[in-house]
Formats: sequence, C-alpha cells, structure tokens
Amino acid sequence: MTPPPSSPSSSSPAAAAKLLRQARYIDSIHHPSQLPPDGGIEVAVAGRSNAGKSSLINRLCDQKSLARTSKTPGRTRQLVFFELDPMRKLVDLPGYGYAKVSGDLKAHWQGLIQGYLDQRQALQGLVVVMDIRHPLKDTDIQLIEWAGQRGLSQHLVLTKADKLSRSQWMRAVDKVRGKIHPQVGLQAFSATSGLGIDELLAAFDRWYQPHMNLTAP
Repeated sequence: MTPPPSSPSSSSPAAAAKLLRQARYIDSIHHPSQLPPDGGIEVAVAGRSNAGKSSLINRLCDQKSLARTSKTPGRTRQLVFFELDPMRKLVDLPGYGYAKVSGDLKAHWQGLIQGYLDQRQALQGLVVVMDIRHPLKDTDIQLIEWAGQRGLSQHLVLTKADKLSRSQWMRAVDKVRGKIHPQVGLQAFSATSGLGIDELLAAFDRWYQPHMNLTAP
C-alpha cells in the first residue's frame, strides 16, 4: 500500500476523553456546498456499512446515542458533524460498500466522501473502522491507499474484538499489520467491552491537541 505520513503516536488519552465527551450534533451535510467553514481541526471516521462505526463514536464520546446505530447497513447517508469546541469537530462519514443501495446513491456517497477527504484543509486525521472478522475489503484498501496518497494521517480500528478470543483478535491484528504500511496506526477495539479505548483516545489526543488554544483565522 502507498506509504502515508506518520500516524498519531502514543499520547495521554485523558484530555481527549474530556474533549470528546463535549461532542454535540450540529449538522448533517448532503452536498459540499453545505459544509461549515473550513477551519480548526477535524477528525473523520469512515468505514464500511455495519462495521461498528456508530458504536465506536458513541463509546469514544461516552454518549449512548450521539451517533445513530442500526442493524440496517447503509443508513448513514450524509456527513454528520459533531462539535467538540468552537475549533474542533468530529465527522461521521457515510458508510460505504453496501450492495443494496442504488448506483446513483453510491455515486453520490463516493463523490461526497472523496470531495471532503480530498479538499478539506481542517481534516487532520482519518479513522478507518473495519470489522475485525472481515478486514481489508477492497473498498477499505481503496480508501486507505487513496488517503495515503493524499498525505492524510490514518488510524485503523478493528472493531467487534469481543466477538473473538484474545488470541484470535491478536492474530487478526498481526495479519492486517503485515499488509499495511508500518506507519499506519492499527489496533483492536470493542465498543462493548471498552477494549482499546485508551489507545484510540491517544490517537485523538495527538490530532486534536486539546491543550492548545486554537483561535479562528
């Protein structure tokens, strides 16, 4: 895969946890013209439909229903913005890879996601969410490689690790690690048990720099 820039290194999760608990919904974007001003720091969360993206966001922000969870793949059809403070946002990207949506809708999602990832200057990092039992599908690989070419820092999260034994999820992580660039962040995670939450928060701490006082340009 294309070598990306260094992913966030280990950091203290406490400041990021406090910041993320402040998350509040502010808008759902269906078209690039609706995007908020391009400033501050944004981190986006992407993943295949039903990979556990909404559950991850809820656990990360310590809020039970901040992001909608559904057993119906493909339900999130817009960019959902959450404000942490006036200069920091979390962005929930539309789920991708669900076969039953129409071709026109797929094209719309792809255009919206690609346009945001390619042009957004505030975007500092991308979390790619994958079911640990089915990682690195073609669409995942395409996103990871494209984001690497764009020069975007990435952190890959293998969700639903509670569905496997410790030895199984460790082998799954090792297998994925052997297929990606060594500078890409990678971890196992469970929204149910909390496995990996501190490691994930440390990545967000590095991106958001909570101790830094940011001002609008």
